Amino acid sequence: MGIEIERRFLVTGEAWRSGVTGVHRLDQGYLAREDRVTVRVRVADGAAKLTIKGPGGLVRPEFEYPVPLADAEAMLATLCAGRRVAKTRHLVTQGGLTWEVDVFEGPLAGLVIAEVELPAPDHPLAVPAWAGREVTDDARYANAVLASLDAPPRG
Repeated sequence: MGIEIERRFLVTGEAWRSGVTGVHRLDQGYLAREDRVTVRVRVADGAAKLTIKGPGGLVRPEFEYPVPLADAEAMLATLCAGRRVAKTRHLVTQGGLTWEVDVFEGPLAGLVIAEVELPAPDHPLAVPAWAGREVTDDARYANAVLASLDAPPRG
């Protein structure tokens, strides 16, 4: 079984930009979101994946499978209306870990969230100064929730 161990933070300022080592454009949509289980299709860098995530905050089950690009694009266009997220992901290496800083587009423009996957739930983490309030357990900042919003959450 796949496991995701991830912490999420709202980003403050632009200092993270000096450490960017890679950039990816992501378009993703949610096929299902029920009982805290989500099914997502994502297109990035000319490839597509279907991801199923179970309930949890810091630690949760995650399964990911490649799908044909044309199928993913058709799913986004026909099955994900009103449940899509477009963002640019910037990779930033900090403290031996790769942080993913997502700059959201469209109705979520202005929202910037940093995610970092950990090898274990109790792995020590030096949080960089540009990573502000932690939102790991704040469901308002889950991508599956953000995908249905007309504007970033407040507060």
